Parts: sequence; C-alpha cells; structure tokens
Amino acid sequence: MDGSADLRTHLRAVVAQRMETDPAHDLAHLDRVWVNAQAIANDQTDMPVLLAAAYLHDLVNLSKDDPDRHLASRRSAEESESILVILGYSAGQIHAIKHAIEAHSFSANITPETPEACILRDADRLDALGAIGVARNFSVSGALGRSLYDPADPFAANRPLDDLHFSIDHWKVKLLGLPGDMLTEGGKEIAQRRITRMIRFLEEFAQEIGSPLPTDWTNL
Repeated sequence: MDGSADLRTHLRAVVAQRMETDPAHDLAHLDRVWVNAQAIANDQTDMPVLLAAAYLHDLVNLSKDDPDRHLASRRSAEESESILVILGYSAGQIHAIKHAIEAHSFSANITPETPEACILRDADRLDALGAIGVARNFSVSGALGRSLYDPADPFAANRPLDDLHFSIDHWKVKLLGLPGDMLTEGGKEIAQRRITRMIRFLEEFAQEIGSPLPTDWTNL
C-alpha cells in the first residue's frame, strides 16, 4: 500500500454513501481531516496508515446525543478491518490504523500511542476550529434543535454553561480549549491561528447582540 491518489479514491468510494447523514461528519469532513493530517505530518509519518485512518475514522457515526457516542470510534475501528484487508494492508498496518481510529475520539478517552494516532486526533480536532468550526458548530446545533444562545445570559455570566441547549455555550465548554489539547507542534500552530479567527467572530457576535463578551472567553 502507498499514499497514492488511487488509494484515496478507493477509500473515498468506500465511505461516500455512509457519510451522507450528518453534515458535520460527511465526506467533506474526511477530506478536510486528510488535508489537516498532511499539513501536520513529517517525513517519519507512515502516510498509507494515516490516509486510511483519516478516511475510516468516522465509519460508524453516532449522533452527539446518542448514549453510545463514546463507542463510535471503537466500532469504526472494528468495521475498518475487513475494508483494509481487501485494500491490501498488512496486519501491522491494520493494527496501527485501528488504534489511530480508536484514539481519535474526544469521548472515547483513549491515549494515542503512535505518531499517526496523534496526527489524526489533532487533524480531526482542527476541523472543529476556525471558519469551518464555526459553521459545523451551528450546523450540528441546528440539527439537534439547540438555540444559538441564551438571550437572558448569552455568555453564561450568571448561570452554568449548558451546551445541550445553547450552541454558543459549546465554545466555552469545549472548542476554545482545543488548542491547548493538541499533541503535535504543527497541530498547535494551526489551532492557534484558527482560534484567533473564532475569537474575532465571538467579538463581532457579542457586539451584534449587545452583550459584552467576558474576558475569560478570550484570555486562553
């Protein structure tokens, strides 16, 4: 196996129909994760392993409000094996790909133990940041019927954060902290650039709704 365009084409074809139900975890998401992964990778990276992990990491995609959400990455890893065998990956490569898939998930809480697993985790989380991250956040919230923000207290100054009901709360609960959770130097650099764009958006958002943005939302 190599990181050729033909291999990527095969992987995209395998997942295309399975990635049509969730606009935040669709084929375009996989393409972006692969772009991010290539930006972080170096000449020591096993690119065929990384390529397969990038395109198969959401093979089983459960909604964010599904009680089994934390199991999605494990199920994706399990289902990837038969696909990888058909594509000609070796047993060692399959083991490495399955680990990267299992460890990429925020909710699975599995520590990445290989360079490729670290890269995939960072690449996937980078897609939750920047302009795309803003769009995905509101897309998911809309699909789940969540409000943009609490009109009585938009930035949770006097209430507990509640991202199950308010989209903007998810920024403080998770998204704004992602740069500090990156595992690779490349991931950290890209994440910081993207979070800066998100802070600018939040500042404009706060101005337009007439509610001051608390400093603890921007002092990261």
